[in-house]
Amino acid sequence: MEKLQALADRLVADGEVPGAVVGMTDGREHWVGSAGAVGNDSVFRVSSMTKPLAAVIALRLVESGVLGLQDPVERWLPELAGQRVVRRLDGPVDDTVPVERAATVEDLLTMRLGFGFAFEVESCPVAELAGELGFGPPRPSSVALDPDRWIARFGELPLMDQPGQVWRYELAYAVLGVLLARASGVDLPELFRRELLDPLGMGDTGFVVPEHARGRLARSFVGTDVFDDAATSEWLVPPVFPHAGGGLVSTAGDYLTFVAALMNGELVRPDLAAAMVTDQLTAEQRSGPSAQIFLDGGGWGYGVQVVGDRYGWGGGLGTLWYSKGGIGAVLMTQVLPPSPATVAAFVEAL
Repeated sequence: MEKLQALADRLVADGEVPGAVVGMTDGREHWVGSAGAVGNDSVFRVSSMTKPLAAVIALRLVESGVLGLQDPVERWLPELAGQRVVRRLDGPVDDTVPVERAATVEDLLTMRLGFGFAFEVESCPVAELAGELGFGPPRPSSVALDPDRWIARFGELPLMDQPGQVWRYELAYAVLGVLLARASGVDLPELFRRELLDPLGMGDTGFVVPEHARGRLARSFVGTDVFDDAATSEWLVPPVFPHAGGGLVSTAGDYLTFVAALMNGELVRPDLAAAMVTDQLTAEQRSGPSAQIFLDGGGWGYGVQVVGDRYGWGGGLGTLWYSKGGIGAVLMTQVLPPSPATVAAFVEAL
């Protein structure tokens, strides 16, 4: 914990972030410390650190028999039946070929749906058409469509790749959220509450800042410019589209509670827990353009990056979590994006 506290102190002293909270758990006890313009219980927009919770909820539905990993997603999302695949990423959206197989629940968990960021081309017409689906900085206003209209709009687009072939960040988890709500029969925020937040006592976590925690929401920045002010935050009102890939707010203490429960095997049965933290990608998928940028040589399980015996993930607004050797650690800041030096220092401190 001393290394993590020193990292928080240095980040603030060097002016890289105005405030930072760090925390560690061994699965039994939690330790939390802070530096700068935040407190131990400050609330942060954890963006893509939502994905591991969504993955756990999906696996819990698999365990209960509601879902199967190899089930086709169109079973619950008929809007996606009949989607085709563009012949070329930089080609016309009407130049397509048939899908070779339907996308599965596992394809969503592993982000091999066949749609996401296309870094290997200068222009990708189908990605440009998908602008209203929420590409870009993780904020509630980036998606103005409710889940039914969102999935209908996505179903009108062709895929970029054949399902199962390419790892692409990150739209698969938006699709996963719609599927989880439909399969369970409750909306996504309620599903998160029932499956994880209430049972674990994560009272400061949700798709909207809880009323009792509004005074603890940290200000968010892009560089030195305000991205989302605490007093007028977009996270103070329920989102039109609850985003399973990046919509949550949380605290260091709440997130450590989730991390500890995952490490202790309390959330899903052992085989599913093991699969979640096992690299599911092929060597070719790990070397793809999206993986090179986001995974930096690592692999991907279900909702987490996997590098050797270390697993976890970060959030684009300045948050990080990794677990290794029975220890889990979090870093909470609110500056987009986290610098590579910050990520490296945090991993080294674990």
